[in-house]
Amino acid sequence: MTTHTTRAQRARPDDDPRALVLPRSAAFRWSAIITTAFVGLTAVAGGIALVVGVDAELFAPATSVLADTVFRSFVVPGLLLAVIVGGTHLLAAILAVRRSRWTVLAVAAAAFVLLVWIFVETAMIPWSLLQAVYFAVGLLEVGVVLTGLGLLSDGGRR
Repeated sequence: MTTHTTRAQRARPDDDPRALVLPRSAAFRWSAIITTAFVGLTAVAGGIALVVGVDAELFAPATSVLADTVFRSFVVPGLLLAVIVGGTHLLAAILAVRRSRWTVLAVAAAAFVLLVWIFVETAMIPWSLLQAVYFAVGLLEVGVVLTGLGLLSDGGRR
């Protein structure tokens, strides 16, 4: 006699090989929380500074850097930075804090968003050290995801 399992019988995510599962490593969880919260909070703060028009070279470059772009002010880029970059990172941080099974996917998406943001930004405005720092953080987030998935391990047991 053949037995079949139903979805009700496979209620736990560990029983379903297709289910997304949060890596059990505390290092993954805390790395995900720290990197995504850092980027999320600074992206929201930076986006607000751009929208409000803070008059400090540290927070907002001169609008003259936008001369060869489609933008005439930093309002739209600031909103995109705060909502898209900051929002995806804060969502990933919240999911990591809550130990959601969607954390790995959220961190991967947030890293992708950050890296695309930096690529586009460097193509549109002059390069800055801050762009290099956030590019490195985006690569770090990719490394966190790959390590959490076990793709950067030496194959040994944890």
